[in-house]
Amino acid sequence: MDDIKQVAKPKKQFTDTEKIELLFAIIAAAGPVDWKDVNLPAGRTKEQCTKYFWHIKKKHEKDMADKSNAIAPKARKDTGAGGDGAPKRKRKTKAENEAERAEFKKAKAGSEIVAMEGEDEGMGEGAKKVKMEGHENGVEWTDEAYQEQIERAFSDTAIAMDRNGDARSKRKKSPVAGLDRPAKQLKPDISDLVDGDETPLDGPLNGIETDGEDERLLPLVPATADSPEWQATIERVVRNVVSIHFCQTHAFDTDSATSSEATGFVVDAERGYILTNRHVVCAGPFSGYCVFDNHEECDVYPVFRDPVHDFGILRFDPNAIKYMPLAALELRPDLARVGSEIRVVGNDAGEKLSILSGVISRLDRNAPEYGEGYSDFNTNYIQAAAAASGGSSGSPVVNVDGYAVALQAGGRADGAATDYFLPLDRPLRALECIQKGIIVSRGTIQTQWIIKPFDECRRLGLTPEWEAAIRKGFPKETGMLVAEIVLPEGPADGKLEEGDVLIKVKGDLLTKFVDLDSILDSHVGETITILVQRGGQDVEVELKVGDLHAITPDRFVTVAGGSFHDLSYQQARLYAVPVKGVFVCEAAGSFRFENTESGWMIESVDQKKTPDLKTFIEVMSGVPDRSRVVVTYKHLRDLHTLNTSIIYVDRHWTSKMRMAVRNDETGLWDFSEIGDPLPASAPVPRKAEFVKLDNPYPAAADVIRSFVRISCTMPVKLDGFPRARKIGFGVVVDAEKGLVVVSRAIVPYNLCDISVTVADSVIVDAKVVFMHPLANYAVIKYDPSLVLAPVMSAKLATVPMKQGHSTIFLGFNQNLRVVVAETTVTDITTVAIPSNASAPRYRAINLDAVTVDTGLSGQCGNGVLVSEGGVVEALWLSYLGERSPGNKDVEYHLGVATPTILPVVDQIRNGIVPNLRILNVETNTIQMSQVRIMGVSESWIAKVAEANPSRHQLFMVRKVDCAPPSGYDEQSLHEGDIILTLNDRLITRVSELDIMYDNEYLDALVVRGGQELHLKVPTIPTEDLETDRALIFCGAVIHRPHHAVRQQISKLHSEVYVSARTRGSPSYQYGLAPTNFITAVNSVPTPTLSAFLHAVTSIPDNTYFRLRAVTFDNVPWVATMKKNEHYFPTMEFVKDAGEECGWKRISYASGSEGGKVGMGEASLGAEMMDEGFGHDVDGGDVEG
Repeated sequence: MDDIKQVAKPKKQFTDTEKIELLFAIIAAAGPVDWKDVNLPAGRTKEQCTKYFWHIKKKHEKDMADKSNAIAPKARKDTGAGGDGAPKRKRKTKAENEAERAEFKKAKAGSEIVAMEGEDEGMGEGAKKVKMEGHENGVEWTDEAYQEQIERAFSDTAIAMDRNGDARSKRKKSPVAGLDRPAKQLKPDISDLVDGDETPLDGPLNGIETDGEDERLLPLVPATADSPEWQATIERVVRNVVSIHFCQTHAFDTDSATSSEATGFVVDAERGYILTNRHVVCAGPFSGYCVFDNHEECDVYPVFRDPVHDFGILRFDPNAIKYMPLAALELRPDLARVGSEIRVVGNDAGEKLSILSGVISRLDRNAPEYGEGYSDFNTNYIQAAAAASGGSSGSPVVNVDGYAVALQAGGRADGAATDYFLPLDRPLRALECIQKGIIVSRGTIQTQWIIKPFDECRRLGLTPEWEAAIRKGFPKETGMLVAEIVLPEGPADGKLEEGDVLIKVKGDLLTKFVDLDSILDSHVGETITILVQRGGQDVEVELKVGDLHAITPDRFVTVAGGSFHDLSYQQARLYAVPVKGVFVCEAAGSFRFENTESGWMIESVDQKKTPDLKTFIEVMSGVPDRSRVVVTYKHLRDLHTLNTSIIYVDRHWTSKMRMAVRNDETGLWDFSEIGDPLPASAPVPRKAEFVKLDNPYPAAADVIRSFVRISCTMPVKLDGFPRARKIGFGVVVDAEKGLVVVSRAIVPYNLCDISVTVADSVIVDAKVVFMHPLANYAVIKYDPSLVLAPVMSAKLATVPMKQGHSTIFLGFNQNLRVVVAETTVTDITTVAIPSNASAPRYRAINLDAVTVDTGLSGQCGNGVLVSEGGVVEALWLSYLGERSPGNKDVEYHLGVATPTILPVVDQIRNGIVPNLRILNVETNTIQMSQVRIMGVSESWIAKVAEANPSRHQLFMVRKVDCAPPSGYDEQSLHEGDIILTLNDRLITRVSELDIMYDNEYLDALVVRGGQELHLKVPTIPTEDLETDRALIFCGAVIHRPHHAVRQQISKLHSEVYVSARTRGSPSYQYGLAPTNFITAVNSVPTPTLSAFLHAVTSIPDNTYFRLRAVTFDNVPWVATMKKNEHYFPTMEFVKDAGEECGWKRISYASGSEGGKVGMGEASLGAEMMDEGFGHDVDGGDVEG
């Protein structure tokens, strides 16, 4: 009571009645506590109530934490993964909730609940009763009931205050996979309105109701020390529980590629069968291993995954476990009973073994919905309070006798201690079939059923006679099965309807999912009779039972960068559509649509319908490489809208069309090539006319003929660049030769496909001619003979602009539309584009940027500043900058004066590709007040003022690129040096640093440490700065450290740099992250790419090896990784001017010395690669 007295002034304490009044007022407010909506107890102020409320809330949280610690012997933590989407489950009715609350109170009254300490002198002393006036008509409240209301108040308030909070993941993420998608197996804490009249129950929680389905009928029993019986049981059980580490290596059906951890348990020690969840076994290609309690490890392979229910079976080699006797847990679904005390034994929240206690509270809840990913249905679930979290999926739920009574599957996303267990009836049947070597038959009538209580069934038309018959035949049942979704064109279409109440199947009364499953599974291909009640009328229908395996895809095809399979029953059921059509399981490459990875259905390709996968393959086989075809498609979330796009078909970076077919004998997916691409059609010349701008600026109207649209597609992510596709505009500087200047934020490197669109009409291919190492532009070339249009070479100014100069801004906004405005140059100043800390990528340095005073400049990433005479005075370019805290890549829009690019353009016009040399430094400007302090003499300061009257500045070396392996030249510049002259020329402008481009050495005069020094500074060639070789190994993209890495790091640990990695790959699973340097493989140093390639190609497939690596922050570490050539073969890209694409692609056979076996054909997917921590995988711009 002392704490309460301190916060409850001027009264010494809250009376019991005031406490109850306050709690009821908070509950009535139904949301985050806004005291203006709360009816406060008489005589109490808002401040008093606030302090008291948070005081008892703190006490409540402490008690709950103490209970959790008592329950879980080991610490458990939240993984913080989010749910996959809004729940699809419908709400329960008000009558049902009221009935369950009554049962809840009744159960509560008989349970043992520890009252909060310090709450009231009388409370907790012999269950003192408090009379409530004005509430519940004088109902007497015990301390247990009061505690119940406190829990309810805090629970409801917490939900309302944090509806979008983190969720508890049932699948633990890879230890380094910060980019992993959220684990699905979470039930959201907020649902929609109730069924029926959609009236919220007992007042809405800010308009949103909590789910009455999940109100606990029995409380969580606090566990102290386990009894000897439980201790003996746990000792037996833990030997059968394994931790499963797995990857889904390729997107398939409802799941994208991922790496994760989960749990399973041995159910057949002789044959080596492990039971776990379906979302662990994965619908798509699986790669994984399991770790036993004694830390022995062995590979696991899928044997069976149920098409609907959340269970699957893995196989391991029992002979691989040598140091512990194997045993199996017996499955006893009949022992799952309400009130039974259970233990969940598994890999919880990253712990190798965690044992959580709980009590089964329900056996008849509907299967939880987890959003738009995989969800179980047509089964009941068991509900209990165990507070399991990440990695616990697939854990056995055991009773005191050591029998597995259920399978851990999911839990609530709001932190509530509620877990969902799958009954073991169907897993037991599947296991017995597999043990006997027979097919696990699965039948379906393509109808989703849900359990509804009798009161709702009566409203749907259940007659008293049938209700009486059901209650008599099944006295313990409280509900019946009701049709919720009947799929169009399925066996039940036109015969069953949503809302039908199931009465009989094959002449027998039926109320349970397990009985319905049993009948369907045993009558595949046969006809059965079903009796339902519809609006009070008996309706009997005959239905043919279909094969559930036949509508569950077991193959996919990859072509042009995308992956496709027939629409699955899971997806069709979720959106109530027919089970047919071509589903895009990985929207990548040519089939990247609107920045969405999945959910698309292909309707037609090249004006040909594609109703199924077979037809789609036939159509794509007839589409030539590099062609542009019309594709129509819909999204499952919006089937009303037919989208149309023109796609560029890439059949050269990955030329083969490949089919992957699931093989349940081996547990692998077998790949086969099903067609070579047709060669590209020869381009033909096309005519076009430019648009005529309707504006008062003739110069702008004319310069529009110098603009072309650029689309750049990258098949592999190199150099830390975050996108797989970029779209923008370039300026034609030589129409006769087809030369175009474009920003390096659009064309970042030359392993790419470039398309040039002239006059919004003619599309031609282009190649990279030159990439400037510092100034953020590239020069590309197209074939001008293919363009019959009045393209105009831009007239480039030879005299620099000045501040205050009037000019005309012409740019292209975010909608790729032309905008024009008269403007003024506000500044020309040296800028520093911020570097990206998480993943170094190209950025412009040592440049003077032009800014103007029109707001259009910030909206346009491409354009020009043009004079009234039509002379282009500056190019307006996009500059890729840093990644923001919100994981968005920042782009800066700035102008670059054309005189600075003119020397390079002139050389290229004359057929000379410049081989520039540069100083390996980044500079920044420094003012005279600072240089004077740093030792620059007054005479030099006077010379600066005379040489540059508008900018009194010098340049200081801010950063020196990391030293080459041979070390720095003793004549090199140092950080902090102030540059006075280069080759006897005073340097006060950035453009004056261009003297470095043509000189191998520069005579430099610098001030260092207050002293003037004469140096012969070496420059470095730039031809080695661009990436010309890239290796793909275990899903990681590896190449020499590119220029941006050398700019940002002080020491190169090796020439083997990880630039990106693919989701679901060994590099992702084992933690080889972008920006790591690999220094050794199996203790063999790998200073170069050639040494690394030699080391890894000699490693046999499916074998562990050691990697020594160093992080970008100079932290050495060692990783073990298992090679997986089946799904992630080793390949290499080597720049080769003799190849049509400009690059040669080589694959390497595992285990061979050097291992060259010819052109590689493994799937690529830049969209599925991440190049740095904290970055959402992003395919890039989409061209409609």
